[in-house]
Amino acid sequence: MIRKLVYILQASLITVGGLILALGAIFWMAAMMDSLFSYRSPLANNPPEPGEGSGVRSTRRVVFILVDALREDTALNSQVMPFLAQLRQQGATATMHSRPPSYSQPGYSTLLVGAWPDLNDGPAVNLEYEDIPTFTQDDLFTAAHRAGLKTAISAFNWFDKLVPQEAVDISFYTTEEDQLADEQVVAAAIPWLQTDAYQLILIHFDQVDYAGHHEGGPQDPRWDEAARRADDLIRRLAAILDLSQDTILVVSDHGQIDGGGHGGDEAVTLTEPFVLAGAGVIPGEYGDINLVDVAPTLATLLGVNLPATSQGRPLTEMLELVPEQAQALQGRLTAQQGELLEKYTQAIGQPFELPAGTSVAAFQKALEDARSARLVREQLLRILLALIVAVLPLYWIVRSKRQVIWLVAGALLYVLTFNVLYAVVGGHTYSLSWVSSAEELITFLAKIILSALIISWALVLLGLKLYRQSPSRAAGLIIGFVALTIYALALPVLFSYAINGLVVTWTLPQFQSTFLAFFSLIQIAGIAIFGLMLAGLTGVAVWFAGKISQRDTDSLQPG
Repeated sequence: MIRKLVYILQASLITVGGLILALGAIFWMAAMMDSLFSYRSPLANNPPEPGEGSGVRSTRRVVFILVDALREDTALNSQVMPFLAQLRQQGATATMHSRPPSYSQPGYSTLLVGAWPDLNDGPAVNLEYEDIPTFTQDDLFTAAHRAGLKTAISAFNWFDKLVPQEAVDISFYTTEEDQLADEQVVAAAIPWLQTDAYQLILIHFDQVDYAGHHEGGPQDPRWDEAARRADDLIRRLAAILDLSQDTILVVSDHGQIDGGGHGGDEAVTLTEPFVLAGAGVIPGEYGDINLVDVAPTLATLLGVNLPATSQGRPLTEMLELVPEQAQALQGRLTAQQGELLEKYTQAIGQPFELPAGTSVAAFQKALEDARSARLVREQLLRILLALIVAVLPLYWIVRSKRQVIWLVAGALLYVLTFNVLYAVVGGHTYSLSWVSSAEELITFLAKIILSALIISWALVLLGLKLYRQSPSRAAGLIIGFVALTIYALALPVLFSYAINGLVVTWTLPQFQSTFLAFFSLIQIAGIAIFGLMLAGLTGVAVWFAGKISQRDTDSLQPG
């Protein structure tokens, strides 16, 4: 009787512990995502002050065409985008690079503020329309408006929330993303181009991104069809311009993975085309540039101040600057970068030293050094705690009996099987790029977690011959297998904790480790629940098999 009560108590404690572990993993996941969604720049409440512009324009107007999600390989395909190829021949071209997360709202913010997502104070991920914050940092449109220039935007309605609308003189916003929406965007913009009234015009196309999300991705023929239609729209707009007086820029905000989607840190999602042609531009191929370089380059063309939080550089090698612009630019750039460095280091409470050089690279190194110094200070204790938690279970594994080999083998088989089902069979990348909704992610992962767990459970069952054990012993060994599997999955979580902390706070995390931690927490929650069920079923099955065996044995006894 006492032994049965002990077994019941043990089973109850294990069950409660498993449920607590599952809930803890779920709450941690939710906290990580909530903190990323609500992330704000350290500069949010104390932005750098804008400096002075040159007041000298190299162009009558800049027409900024943003083709959402256009991959560089698509943009370089002259069979798909023949007019862009023609424009490239007469303009300045480069390969542009961005940083994760490769979502649209962070990309738009980086393009217009000239700062990376951890500083520009735009959304770190795509938010619902009503939750999108307006720029708190100086942006290209605000700089143009401050200088007395007229501005216009024809785009998806996210720009309505991001860009301060007092800095936009005329606008058209759509709630749709398809071919028809792009036609409406162009129809709204054409009258603005037929006058000289506006000096900065942003025109945003979304149908390529739509094809990636809803029509099979970049490997589907409909992707190229959408890009070809976007190319035709660019041709229509360029036909209205006089490129001896006007300047046209064609870029994208991010790429897409082959299966469609973006948001992660895959190279293809972080590489974009850049084509700048017309007045004030020196044609040629210019190698690699950064997404943050767009805003200060256009500001220089327009003669307005460099956006105050900009981390990029004016691409002066591409620009025909008049002597007044060239003479004043370096001084204005040094002042802007110095102001940014001072404000940022104040915001994060980290002392700094002014760099010896005056280049953007020198200031950015000083800024990154300040960020790294605070990070390292915070990481030291977390690394120690993570190592202690990671090493302690190894003592138990080493001291355990030979049967632990099968439990470890089962845990390793789970990890292998899960990743084969996820990456090879499912064809998914290790990032959020393929995920269109939380429901899709959880449903897919739940299926392969259960499948991988059953396969590895079968190995443990057969390897340890659990059907010959007592029910409590068999269930206990499955609990041990589940615990070892959770331990293996906890290692990426501990690594992310050491590098990034529990949640996102004053800086954006390292996204690959954050994703793997999030990914592992989902599995830990699933395994804690499914594992308890398997342990219980194993005990019941062994008990039932024992009863049948005993009955058969009794029937063979002489009556």
